[in-house]
Amino acid sequence: MSEEFEIRNKVAESGLINFDLSDLVPKGIRKGIDLKDFLFMEMILKEKDFREKVALINTEEYEGTYIYIYNSADAIVPLWAYFVLTAKLTSVAKKIVFGNLEDLEVILMHNAVQTYDFEEMRGKRVLVKGCSDKEIPENAYIELVEQLQPIVKSLMFGEACSNVPILKN
Repeated sequence: MSEEFEIRNKVAESGLINFDLSDLVPKGIRKGIDLKDFLFMEMILKEKDFREKVALINTEEYEGTYIYIYNSADAIVPLWAYFVLTAKLTSVAKKIVFGNLEDLEVILMHNAVQTYDFEEMRGKRVLVKGCSDKEIPENAYIELVEQLQPIVKSLMFGEACSNVPILKN
């Protein structure tokens, strides 16, 4: 085929790095633990009862999971209760946080962005993929820009055919 009719991938030839933030989403099961299930009448924390219920937790159910602990009851729970529950599950869980599923995802993505090695992008043109099949917390994009701004030649957001320039160094 002659060069004048050759199909070329100009995006691939441009040296542009396509980065999909969803690749950093940690894989694994997420499980929530509602503290109301450990309260007497879903209102009062009795230390002896609480400790007995925590002792009965089958830790195998939480093996290798990401756990978020929350309290849906209108009850004041002392901080030490979170300590006791966390101490029971720390040896089997990948991560435990206080809050809801969304809070867990924000923390997981924070850790993923902060620990990712972006060195391969130094001095390069980077396009951060705009669409994903996974839910990405907005804060992850902010943290990504913080990490990439000092090292990349240029940063864009979107798709190769229609992107938004973010910065040029």
